[in-house]
Amino acid sequence: MRKTEPGVVVTPTIQVIERMFALIDVLASREEAISLKEISEKTGLHPSTTHRILNDLATGRFVDRPEAGNYRLGMRLLELGNLVKSRLNVRDAALGPMRELHNLTQQPVNLSMRQGDEIVYVERAYSERSGMQVVRAIGGRAPLHLTSVGKLFLAADEPQRVRAYATRTGLAGHTRNSITQLPELERELSRARQYGIARDNEELELGVRCMAAGIYDDQGRLVAGLSISAPADRLDESWMSKLQATANEISLALGYRRAPGA
Repeated sequence: MRKTEPGVVVTPTIQVIERMFALIDVLASREEAISLKEISEKTGLHPSTTHRILNDLATGRFVDRPEAGNYRLGMRLLELGNLVKSRLNVRDAALGPMRELHNLTQQPVNLSMRQGDEIVYVERAYSERSGMQVVRAIGGRAPLHLTSVGKLFLAADEPQRVRAYATRTGLAGHTRNSITQLPELERELSRARQYGIARDNEELELGVRCMAAGIYDDQGRLVAGLSISAPADRLDESWMSKLQATANEISLALGYRRAPGA
């Protein structure tokens, strides 16, 4: 039996496939090769049955036999995994969850990625019901230090890279709320690292506030940010947990797995 979703257990209709899944799970639990005897004990399968299925898997390169009687996962799984990974697209993974989040908040939900010293808006879930005009269309750009998503990317940088960014850009402001001094920006980025979220308090546009959470790939790299924009007096702090859950859902779809204890 294999779990596909929390609380959902699916049993394959063909017994040999169920047994094959069990064998692969045991092999996946260890980095080094495992003996036939140990695999048989862990799965509860008879050694002859275990041997027969493993040999068939080895024929298909799903399992390797580095030495007689020992087995490990094969390169074919890596090849297939890379094919799946190549099809994963942040925008495709985000579209459905973004629309659900917009339905919950009735405010624009933005997907942004970093390009150099700016973030680029690559997708948006939006409707007229939000009552807020969208100023920056898909493809629009904004400085990192003036946006909630941009601050997440800066917070992921080393301190010297943040200082280099400040030197290059001069930390030019757009509104009276814009952060234009490095010490203040560093304090803001420290909070973003601590809490894993970031905010834009009318720093890019007067009258508009944003909150953002990061989206991570299978290597744990920050690849995009998800943000909710709203009129300054209507941004609801209760949305943050929904935003973080949605960003995490997208990250999981990209293969991200949080490290134990993180």
